Amino acid sequence: MTTKFKVLGNCGMCEKRIEKAATIDGVTVADWDVDSKILTITFDPAKVKPSQVHKAVAAVGHDTEKVKAADEVYVNLHGCCQYEREN
Repeated sequence: MTTKFKVLGNCGMCEKRIEKAATIDGVTVADWDVDSKILTITFDPAKVKPSQVHKAVAAVGHDTEKVKAADEVYVNLHGCCQYEREN
């Protein structure tokens, strides 16, 4: 199964971090587009739910459309990776 959702970030370093975080057990493909801010994942719905991917990505400092990263994780991102946060 494949799904897409918005993940905030700015650069190639963000892309690597987001894709690595999204590749949890059950996810076979994770591809984040820096321009559209859209993460596309291909996953096995018997092993993982998209909500788990949202949480995994937020855990490394990137807000998704459903889960906000903890402030203490966000502030530790490299300066160029600190995107404009939505309220």
